[in-house]
Amino acid sequence: MTAESDRWYDDAAGPVVRPYAMTRGRTSHAAEAKLDLIALVVAASGGAGDGGADPADPEDDVSLSPEQVEIVRLCHQQPASIAEIAAEVDLPVGVVRVLVGDLLDAGHVTVRPPVPPAELPDESILRDVINGLRAL
Repeated sequence: MTAESDRWYDDAAGPVVRPYAMTRGRTSHAAEAKLDLIALVVAASGGAGDGGADPADPEDDVSLSPEQVEIVRLCHQQPASIAEIAAEVDLPVGVVRVLVGDLLDAGHVTVRPPVPPAELPDESILRDVINGLRAL
């Protein structure tokens, strides 16, 4: 193999920017408690942030990284969980949490907490149903 063929080009090079560079070295965000893996992220519906950027075209805001632009676009199409976003943009969940936290602070997205699991019916109600079925 020659030195020329050993070089990586374009997509073959893999990620060029390391995750810690995307988050400026941060591993968590102040809104970490809100950013559960199944919390839904929704793009803001009006002008957002200090720049008044339209979430339909997040590229207007020069303060956003390409990854954040992609997250806003993804969430503008439909609400997505933190885990879904991480899978879609091919980034670690920790990085996505920090990026979504920054978007939340800037007003580009809102975060809905996960829906609590339905409460189980009372045991006495289940017994009454079983007894009613047996009586048939």
